[in-house]
Amino acid sequence: MYGLKPVPFKPVPFKPVPFKLTQYPRSSPEGVPIKLVVRYLVPRFAVFILIFAVAAGLGQAPQPDTAPVSAQVAAAEAAIGKSDWKTAETSLNLWLADHPADARALFDAGYVADAQNRLDDSEGLYRRAIDADPKSFEAHVSLGLLLARRGRMEDARPELAVATTIDPGSGGPALKARAWRALARIDQTTDTTEASNDLLEALKLSPETVDDTLLAANIADHAGEYDAAETAYRRVLAIDPKSVPANSGLAHVLIARKRYPEAETLLRTALEKSPDDPGLTAQLATVLAEQDNAEALPLLEKLHGTYPKDPAITRMLATVVADAGDYERSDRLYVALLAATPNDAALLVSHGQNLMHQLRFAEAFAAFDKATQLDPANADGWSGLAFTASHTSQPSVTLHALTMRSKYLPEVASTYFLWATAYDSLHQRKQAADYYHQFLDTSAGKFPDQEWQARQRLKLLEGKP
Repeated sequence: MYGLKPVPFKPVPFKPVPFKLTQYPRSSPEGVPIKLVVRYLVPRFAVFILIFAVAAGLGQAPQPDTAPVSAQVAAAEAAIGKSDWKTAETSLNLWLADHPADARALFDAGYVADAQNRLDDSEGLYRRAIDADPKSFEAHVSLGLLLARRGRMEDARPELAVATTIDPGSGGPALKARAWRALARIDQTTDTTEASNDLLEALKLSPETVDDTLLAANIADHAGEYDAAETAYRRVLAIDPKSVPANSGLAHVLIARKRYPEAETLLRTALEKSPDDPGLTAQLATVLAEQDNAEALPLLEKLHGTYPKDPAITRMLATVVADAGDYERSDRLYVALLAATPNDAALLVSHGQNLMHQLRFAEAFAAFDKATQLDPANADGWSGLAFTASHTSQPSVTLHALTMRSKYLPEVASTYFLWATAYDSLHQRKQAADYYHQFLDTSAGKFPDQEWQARQRLKLLEGKP
């Protein structure tokens, strides 16, 4: 009917040679923090795609069952069909004043409020419609979609799940299939097995569509089944080369597989057709950054200019700016982000890394300390805490941080050196000597200053000439 929508010590004089910050160990094997985009940005735009796809997947509002209806409600529904929301609202308000439990009128009023973006009103009316008729298929589906659009997926899912158990009335199996598809779109980000089952239920009730192929690709993508996802995305693009979700999805798979040149070609072509799409632009910036292409920075600056309050884009820009060596500017962006989300451990780690590059070790220590309290499994946080504790004369903290880090990451030459200097500062000669040896065994000539210091310290610690 109508659409839904390191430190000196005594007695042995000693001062470790500090590592250059570029030697600072990161958890990422490539050491390129721009990969944060895979965690932060792509999922964000995927949510937008999901919401729009849910609305499109249902197409039209399910029609209430044919039943005796008052002339007033009928007139309101006629006005709804013409998108004459004010007329419909007036008629429905008059009717509901005397008939507050009319499920059909409550549903219609909810839809009118939804169409006018009065979402709180709409939600309340849909819930009243369900209270009046718990088996109202259309009210459960519409409420589920509304909650999904508002990002309340945990609330939306139960409504859609209930709808799949209710007779859709005159709409027949096709309408229930649409409810299953909407449920699959929500489940794809949390339970890919369940999402696959949802989609299979939908396909039992109606033929497969291009949107189903795209949904299957998304589910496979979320499950890490990249071969299947790539095949499905390419099937969609063979039919609709301009499909933004398919191009974005395939790009995500190619980025996950580090096939950056392919992803770049794909994204540049897609952006010729959709030049203002923020998701595709962000993905291209990711690919360019992975390839050390200087184009990434201006691209992100432009995107940030268009969406200055988008936290995912701001985070991406801050990361790329830091990679370009402008740590002060990058940190201004991180500070702004932390003002909104002060307990975000990942942001605190990035903030600490920028401060460290600016040799502001005490401030960086505080950031890493807070980050590791918030997220004890953050390996980069423990790495940073160990490094800054070493630079702020806190060898015991250095040892604790290195112990925690070792739970999540293997030792590297730089961490062996931190172990050695911390034990050396605490006058634990045997442990210090052991770690100096391990450092020399793994440094392979990459850290000449620290290697010289380690050999000098070993001569004193072991009494060798």
